[in-house]
Amino acid sequence: MPTERISKLLEDMRLLDPERFELVQALRKAILGLDSFISEEVKYGGILFSAEKPFCGIFSYAKHVSLEFGAGASLPDKFKVLEGEGKLRRHIKLSSAQDIAEKHVGEYLLLALRAPQKP
Repeated sequence: MPTERISKLLEDMRLLDPERFELVQALRKAILGLDSFISEEVKYGGILFSAEKPFCGIFSYAKHVSLEFGAGASLPDKFKVLEGEGKLRRHIKLSSAQDIAEKHVGEYLLLALRAPQKP
């Protein structure tokens, strides 16, 4: 059940761009479906997801939705879809719900969820 802050952010997205809203909702469903212990919170203008530790976030932009991985640089990139060149972070840009399957988002989510926690 989303918190009031999450519901407000989602409603704002829905009003601004129904297609991006649907993409965010599809991503949320995929993430929350990974494990019953996953929680979500509004932070940094997006929705961050945690399961004992933060492992990913969804951020909506004017022309795409970004699935961010705080420790993405340490994830194997078998399908070469991770973007970014920073020391730690990587992201996957998504423009449609089709991208979730085409860019193998589910596999990257599981990798991020199961990644060992850094001290």
